Amino acid sequence: MRNLFSRIIRSWGTTATLTVPQYLWVVCMFGLLAALETNKIGLFLVPPFGASLTILLVLPSAQIAQPYPLIAGSVTGATVGTLLCLVARGPAMAIVAAVAAFGILNLMRAYHPPGVALAMYPPLLHAGAWFPVQVVLPFAVTAVSSAAILSRLVKAWPTYPLPLKVAR
Repeated sequence: MRNLFSRIIRSWGTTATLTVPQYLWVVCMFGLLAALETNKIGLFLVPPFGASLTILLVLPSAQIAQPYPLIAGSVTGATVGTLLCLVARGPAMAIVAAVAAFGILNLMRAYHPPGVALAMYPPLLHAGAWFPVQVVLPFAVTAVSSAAILSRLVKAWPTYPLPLKVAR
């Protein structure tokens, strides 16, 4: 049995080796969100933002980490949840929002898993009508642009974003 667990961990286990600049970036991003939350500017410490930052750091070459799915997927997911709040709120509507966001993001080719989670946020926590524009859009643009800039300035930072493919 011990051998089975060892094989599972070696085969399916994950590792993420981050550098000091990457840890500092995460601390700065969350620190900025916390400072804005404290000042009641309208930004919140939203758990899917942590997932987006992790995807940017650990999977920078994945499709879900690229600027279009990260920004459009996050904002669209939050918008779906916000619009469904016009009908109802609560856990059932959060499930409807997540399923709807999943389908819409796939149709848009903008699938970003935290975008699906962001669709659930407004029906559950009453984020307000401007949540997608005042909170999600600035965060997503800041995360993507700062990761792209750091990719060019910090030698240990992974290349981000991927270059666009040539259309054929």
